[in-house]
Amino acid sequence: MTIEPFLYSSRAVNVRFGRGRAAENVREVVETHDARRVLILVTRSQVATADRLTADLGDRVVARFADVREHVPAETAEAARRTAAKVQADLVLSIGGGSTTGTAKAIAMTAHIPIIAVPTTLAGSEMTDTWGITTDGRKRTGKDLHVLPKAVVYDPSLLDGLPERLKVTSSFNAMAHCVEAFWGPRANPLTSVVAAEGVRRLADGLRAHGRGDARSVDELQYGSFLAGLVFADAGSGLHHKICHALGGAFNLPHAGTHTVILPRVLRFNAPAVPETAAALATALRTEDAATGLEELITHTGAPRTLREVGIREDELPVAVDVVADKLPIDNPREVTRDALQQLLGAAYDGKDLQ
Repeated sequence: MTIEPFLYSSRAVNVRFGRGRAAENVREVVETHDARRVLILVTRSQVATADRLTADLGDRVVARFADVREHVPAETAEAARRTAAKVQADLVLSIGGGSTTGTAKAIAMTAHIPIIAVPTTLAGSEMTDTWGITTDGRKRTGKDLHVLPKAVVYDPSLLDGLPERLKVTSSFNAMAHCVEAFWGPRANPLTSVVAAEGVRRLADGLRAHGRGDARSVDELQYGSFLAGLVFADAGSGLHHKICHALGGAFNLPHAGTHTVILPRVLRFNAPAVPETAAALATALRTEDAATGLEELITHTGAPRTLREVGIREDELPVAVDVVADKLPIDNPREVTRDALQQLLGAAYDGKDLQ
């Protein structure tokens, strides 16, 4: 077998995974970094969780920022940065989902202070050096090693109280990281192996969750970890360009948008990457990858159309415009404005691509 030339670079992140061990692991990581002025980032709904997990830190905690908003608006990023500067934080402890991690990254990008991330959803951004900030309805993204968390504490019990819809859509958001990793700009044989395992774990976890398996969340969080890891290594393309553009422009739910767009991008790209499509079908335990993914989405009751996540039909031309602004897009199949119009049209009403 011929192995095509590839480049692989690893990222140093300390990962601790254990059900019911978050408080212990947070304390140990904070002590490892000898942090004395910890700023906690959290959404208002997670304040009680944050208080419980940081009770052992005592006076090391100097402030809490709870004004996190989805898609990290520029004004939120600036407010968080001002808070970090005011209290002279030497470490940011992010307890929450992707928006909380993203706000922590906004601080680290300018202040160059370390992040410890404690995920309470399945976003996966805690494993990446990718940041995103929304200004005037346009979400800008970039890469900066300063925003890569120094440590990540995974505790599946923190997801037990997550709303069912978000638990499911977050899982498909994670799966999108795996799927796109197969053809990302830095894809290589190792990332393909990890991506396939991530898809398998997430799909199996979703099926087990549907059967009421209490430990299915452990499987989902492990799959999310693999997804974030492989996304950081392989990079993104068409799927994430679409979701970031639409999320920033229309303030759509992040995970729900990923869920809707993923099977359409997979079906669009499948003819150009038949071996990848076959590998994904195997990981999903189905004959056709895109069909199997659509069936899993339907089975879980997750949103299937852009209409369900908040886009009106009269906004579709604008949606096409905001994504087309990002052309050309690195993708295994050429992406044109007409292709975007067909893809988003299919995503809006749930029809197949023509």
